[in-house]
Amino acid sequence: MFKPKLPRISIRIPKFKFPRIAVPMPRISIPFGRIATVIGAINTVLLVTIGSLGLFVSYINPVLWIVDNDLIGPYIPLGIASVVYEQIIFLQTNYLLYMIAVSAGLIVFGLLLHVTNQSTPMAIIRSPITAYRRVTVWRNWLLAKITYLNEESQKWKTLFKIVISPFSLLRYLGFSPQMAISLLAIGGTAGAGVVVNETLLSERSFSAGDSGIYAAPAQSPSATLEESMAWRQVDKDDNTLRIVLGATPVKEITIENVSVGTVYSNSALPSGESTAVLVGGTLVSGGTDTWLQVGELTIEKSRCQSMDFSDIQAHTVNIIGNASDGQSISSTAGYSRMRAIGGGHHQAEAMNTTGGSYDRIHIDAPTSAVDGKVDKLTLSNLFTEGGACTFKRIKVGTMNILLNEVGLGNGFATKEFTVASTVTASVWNVSDNVEVSIAVPSATLTNE
Repeated sequence: MFKPKLPRISIRIPKFKFPRIAVPMPRISIPFGRIATVIGAINTVLLVTIGSLGLFVSYINPVLWIVDNDLIGPYIPLGIASVVYEQIIFLQTNYLLYMIAVSAGLIVFGLLLHVTNQSTPMAIIRSPITAYRRVTVWRNWLLAKITYLNEESQKWKTLFKIVISPFSLLRYLGFSPQMAISLLAIGGTAGAGVVVNETLLSERSFSAGDSGIYAAPAQSPSATLEESMAWRQVDKDDNTLRIVLGATPVKEITIENVSVGTVYSNSALPSGESTAVLVGGTLVSGGTDTWLQVGELTIEKSRCQSMDFSDIQAHTVNIIGNASDGQSISSTAGYSRMRAIGGGHHQAEAMNTTGGSYDRIHIDAPTSAVDGKVDKLTLSNLFTEGGACTFKRIKVGTMNILLNEVGLGNGFATKEFTVASTVTASVWNVSDNVEVSIAVPSATLTNE
């Protein structure tokens, strides 16, 4: 049988693609820090609650309360009642203590956990340190400003002094008063006018290196003492620097970098004097002799024709590094105490002078029965000629004689450096003192 072939018909059905829709998923950020904090807080609350409940139960002691109120007494046979009560007492004295300890531990542990998780308690603990650091910042800022203003004020003050005073300028540069006067006088009429204004018409002062008789602790010469002691009446050119000590203690006296005696040409010691430097108490005629009381006396780096010490009571004497054209040192044992000079609010301030030239330096206590008192007396770098450097009638805590040069150049047979047997001390330190040939300076200096 014949079967006809039918044509194939293919129908293509287009595929339908659904559009893709991207649905954003919400981002969930889990604050782990907060969760940890919350969990820590919950743990703290639970631990503290359980511990507090344990302490409360331990306090009311329910077992003993039940027994004392006969809540279980009627139900316990009489024969074993005593045994049960003893067991209850045992529980009370043992397990109750364990409960208290555990409860307290839980509370402490909970609080420690809270302090660890929370920053606020630590901030409270650190707050005093933080506050102190902030205060110190402001304090340092204020002190820095004050220091700066003080320095600026001092600089301006010094500048104005130098500008308005040529004499002060020369003194500031290191010239002696005599040399400053000479330089200004060379300048002519204007210079001479400045000299008259600043020397003759202005007041003399110790700190400026002016000669005169000073009643310590005054910085200006005493007109009364100069009149009574006939200062400059016998010798019109008397250029002595004298300090008269009385009842008022002086904190410090320092004289350094000066020339004394006949060092300058045509100069001489005051009439009747044989010492260029004289320091000590006084033998008062018709009265009570005086002493000079000193906490620490230092004579150092000075040049003298001769230097002698006598009638001194010291606790400690240090004689070190002195060179002399013949020397004699007697180390005599004594029993003097350690000494310091004080005066509280009424003690005088320091008297210091640097530079200048004098025909003599004299420090004494001339008033009958009134000892002079100085806590620290320093004579440093004195260049003397024409007379001795003499120290006597002194009561001192520590006396330092250091690095001086003494001599006349007349051989070692005569002793220009002498410490007499009347100098006594509890402690002696004598070392490195040598005898060498030291002569008087070959030529004196001129005022120019």
